Amino acid sequence: MPVSTWTIAEPQKLTFDEPVTALSVRIVNGTVDVVGTDEPTARLEVTGIEGPPLIVTQKDGVLTVTYEDLAWQGILKWFDRKGWHRHAAVSLAVPAGSAVEVGVVGAGAFVSGIRGRTDVRGVTGDTTLVSLAGPVGAETVSGNLEAQAVTGDLRFHSVSGDLTVVEGAGTSVRAESVSGDMVLDLDPTGKPTDIRLTTVSGELAIRLPHPADAKVEANTASGSVSNGFEDLRVNGQWGAKRITGTLGSGTGTLRATTVSGSIALLRRPPAEDDPHDAEPTGKVL
Repeated sequence: MPVSTWTIAEPQKLTFDEPVTALSVRIVNGTVDVVGTDEPTARLEVTGIEGPPLIVTQKDGVLTVTYEDLAWQGILKWFDRKGWHRHAAVSLAVPAGSAVEVGVVGAGAFVSGIRGRTDVRGVTGDTTLVSLAGPVGAETVSGNLEAQAVTGDLRFHSVSGDLTVVEGAGTSVRAESVSGDMVLDLDPTGKPTDIRLTTVSGELAIRLPHPADAKVEANTASGSVSNGFEDLRVNGQWGAKRITGTLGSGTGTLRATTVSGSIALLRRPPAEDDPHDAEPTGKVL
């Protein structure tokens, strides 16, 4: 299939007649907004652009929106003084089953309603993911990630970016950072969960449903710990501390490790109760 190419140097809208199965969008500064739809084709709207033009290509179902000099493989190491003068505001509507790649340097990203795989790479700039059903992979240098109502497996790796999971219904979360904080509010859909969190100096706060169902092992070398579950034990008075034990039948796994950060295991109120009636946790999520 021949390649269709468009060059966008000013605000405009494009509608693509050929079906789209995958999207790759990479920009410097500005915003990227991707939403999944029930349509087989895609739409693009660029509401603002400064600097070099965006190059849009479509081939074999893959829609790409990027600059001529910004490759997916090198985006986390991309640095160009000329890039400081770039800015683009891009919105895309693609079929919900598409695989989505979003790469941002100094830009904010928002992705919602995608059932296919979603991959995000960012240097700086925050990313928000809402109602994603497919697996998610996110890698940032200092950008923060917020995932809301994400039901697929989540993988997150960052140097100093924070991770926030709200209404987390997925069964697997693997997250690593050096100094980023991680706050997870989990409400899995009945399947065994596999949660593994690792950070050097970041703080970890995990809120689990009550009753929960997991084997728990949480460690900090020098941080404080807070435990909201009677079935879990806290060991260590000075220095290293551990929270261990089994919640429910222990079919799931929760492992959390930080060197100097604090760890808090909190309990969600039962669904039928008013959240205001829940016991105080001492920390606002």
